[in-house]
Amino acid sequence: MSSAARRGLIIFLAGFAVILAAFALDYWWIGGGASGFTQIAIGGPFALVDQNGVPRHDSDFRGELMLVYFGYTYCPDACPTALQTMTTALDDLGDAAKAVQPIFVSVDPERDTVAQMKTYAQNFHPRLLALTGSPDQVAAAANAYRIFYEKVKAEDGGNDYLVDHSSFVYLMGRDGRYLAHFGPDVTAAGMAAEIKKYL
Repeated sequence: MSSAARRGLIIFLAGFAVILAAFALDYWWIGGGASGFTQIAIGGPFALVDQNGVPRHDSDFRGELMLVYFGYTYCPDACPTALQTMTTALDDLGDAAKAVQPIFVSVDPERDTVAQMKTYAQNFHPRLLALTGSPDQVAAAANAYRIFYEKVKAEDGGNDYLVDHSSFVYLMGRDGRYLAHFGPDVTAAGMAAEIKKYL
C-alpha cells in the first residue's frame, strides 16, 4: 500500500472513530444511556465569511437543509470528488434542491482566502457557498462538526503542504441538527435518495 493510500485510510478511520465517539457520547452521557437516544452531537454555531466576502452564520440557514463538507482548495483528490458528488446529487434533485444549501468550509485558512474560495467554488454547484475565516473561526466550526484536520509538510521538505482531514459530507436539518452523513464512497444517486427523505 502506498504512503498516500495508507495516510488516506488512517484519516478515514480517524474521522469514522470521531463520529462513533459522538454517537457514544450522545447516547451514554447526553442521552442518559438506557433512557433513550437523543440528537447526535454533530453541528453547531459557526461564524465565517463566504466567497463574496459576506459574513455567514449557521443561523442564516434555518428553514433549509444544509449539505456541509470540510476540505480545502489545494486538495488533490478527495475534496473535488466530494464536491462534484454533491453537485451531481443536487442536479439530480431538480427543483427540490432549492431547499438544500450546499456549503464547503475550508480547513486551510492560510491559503484559502475569499478570492481563492470564489475561484474554486465556480467549478461546482452554482449555489455552493464556500466559507473561510481566521484559524480560530475555522477551528471552532471544525470542532462543532467533529472534523479532524492536520497540516502535513511535503515529503520533499519544501514549503508546500497538504492538509489531512476527515472526508464526510453532513446532511443537516432545517433546525441545524444532524440528519445523516456520507462517506467518500457515496454515489450521487445514493446521496440524492437520502436527501429526498427529508424534503
